[in-house]
Amino acid sequence: MACVKLGSKTDAFQRQGQAWFCTSGLPSDIVVEVGEMSFHLHKFPLLSRSGAMERLIAEASEKAEEKCIINLLDIPGGAKTFELVAKFCYGVKLELTASNVVYLRCAAEHLEMTEEYGDGNLITQTETFLNQVVLRNWKDSLKALQTCDDILPYAEELNITKRCIESLAVKASTDPNLFGWPVVEHGGPMQSPGGSVLWNGISTGARPKNSTSDWWYEDVSTLSLPLYKRLIDVMESRGIRQEIIAGSLTFYAKKYLPGLNRRQGDSSTRLAPVALGAPPSEEEQKLLLEEIDKLLPVQKGLVSAKFLFGLLRTAMILKASPSCISKLEKRIGMQLDQATLEDLLMPNFSYSMETLYNVECVQRILDHFLAMDQITGGASPCSVDDGQLLGSPSLTPITMVAKLIDGYLAEVAPDVNLKLPKFQKLAATVPDYARPLDDGLYRAIDIYLKVLMNFQIKILKNVAHIISCSFCSFKLTP
Repeated sequence: MACVKLGSKTDAFQRQGQAWFCTSGLPSDIVVEVGEMSFHLHKFPLLSRSGAMERLIAEASEKAEEKCIINLLDIPGGAKTFELVAKFCYGVKLELTASNVVYLRCAAEHLEMTEEYGDGNLITQTETFLNQVVLRNWKDSLKALQTCDDILPYAEELNITKRCIESLAVKASTDPNLFGWPVVEHGGPMQSPGGSVLWNGISTGARPKNSTSDWWYEDVSTLSLPLYKRLIDVMESRGIRQEIIAGSLTFYAKKYLPGLNRRQGDSSTRLAPVALGAPPSEEEQKLLLEEIDKLLPVQKGLVSAKFLFGLLRTAMILKASPSCISKLEKRIGMQLDQATLEDLLMPNFSYSMETLYNVECVQRILDHFLAMDQITGGASPCSVDDGQLLGSPSLTPITMVAKLIDGYLAEVAPDVNLKLPKFQKLAATVPDYARPLDDGLYRAIDIYLKVLMNFQIKILKNVAHIISCSFCSFKLTP
């Protein structure tokens, strides 16, 4: 990470508990209180660099004859940042980094540390470092943007947040191999600014492997949701391809929505823990899921059907808004032919628990698919032209969906709570022409009827047993 050191004097500051002292040999004549920390300093170094401190010192001096006390409640970055500001005022070496420059830039503005109070003052120094160092580097731009979260109103006012986002968007939309960035930190070798591989900090002259379009996914996933959303919006405005945007959204969602990472076949309604760190609260997860749904491009096939089913299942667990759930069902309906039987077997999370699986949801998804198929002019796989069968039924999307639904019907048929009208409606929704063969449907019907008959026989036996017991009791009564 790039840094710049300001000043040249030896550090004369010492901390004692919750107080900082400047050991310059002269007794301090001012106390600056920042939160729980007290800084015992001298007036002249502060007022000679800061317009705000000059004014505050003058006001405090008029009110008190003893030591001047100033309370800075709202300085950006708090005591840690003011410590660096104070050292700068004393000419102590100050290391500017991507981690502290946003705090210092905002604090300098707040304290009015302009060129009027000395050449090369802190506003100029931090602004130069931001523009010439931080915003030219991917990692530093990302780190600076992350720090904006803590002091967002100040960073927004100075346009720092926007500049960091623009810097990242430009770099993400440019082939990193042209410039040799970003530095590879996740499982790969470090690179020099020129792009050669580094070994113990020494250039080997070797070139790293070409970066793929998803190289930035993990880095930006460290951003908070509001900043991540803004970055995605700017990336889209810069024309980054929709499939790349969708890939980043998928990565971000999987990182913070543990429900997407549940084991296949697990019907538990509990959200699995995130692999690293504590997961966000369920309310935060619901907000994130609804935002991901809004940000996802509508275009078919940009994300997998399995991922969409995962979002839908998680949305139901988190009780997301009805509009969010409806939009996800429509998205899945657009590409239902890409789904698997395992995807469709979504547990019923309603309190009523009428059926083991959410048959009504699958019905709605199928309706969306058929409506879309009509709009796009999906042809019947059994269309005949001059005696010749058009197309390959096995490759027709609607035929694939028909086979999928028949398999689903066979899986849900053993559920004794599945009422005949629901079973019948789902089976009949698939057009006749979509089934070149009816074997799958007949198998599902056969399973359903056998379960239904066995259930009814069991009920009759129980009724007969109850009647028999009642009759015996009646005969035995004197």
